[in-house]
Amino acid sequence: QVQLVESGGGLVQAGGSLRLSCAASGRTFSRCAMAWFRQAPGEEREFVAAISWSGRSTGYAESVKGRFTISRDNAKNTVDLQMNSLKPEDTGVYYCAAQFMWPADTWRNEQTKYAYWGQGTQVTVSS
Repeated sequence: QVQLVESGGGLVQAGGSLRLSCAASGRTFSRCAMAWFRQAPGEEREFVAAISWSGRSTGYAESVKGRFTISRDNAKNTVDLQMNSLKPEDTGVYYCAAQFMWPADTWRNEQTKYAYWGQGTQVTVSS
């Protein structure tokens, strides 16, 4: 079992930055692929970024490449999402997700592949 709690959301102007953090509990965190998804009002939840259990492999949605960076600290059981050059279209509820994938050092971008989810944190980017 993995429990996830997101933090760091808020209101920011376009062009600004935010850093989201996801704190995980559970002994298997270091063997889980981690991902961030987001859901804008009236839209489906979509993939944002993911990282393998070792941190050696990462992936991003095209819309955030070059602006967002995902990272993890297995000693602290945390995964972060650094978001720079934010745009109004980045507005939404951001969710942290986890899935045990060891020994495969990989990640997935389909939300159906992640069994554990946080409650989400709101990010609002004003124009």
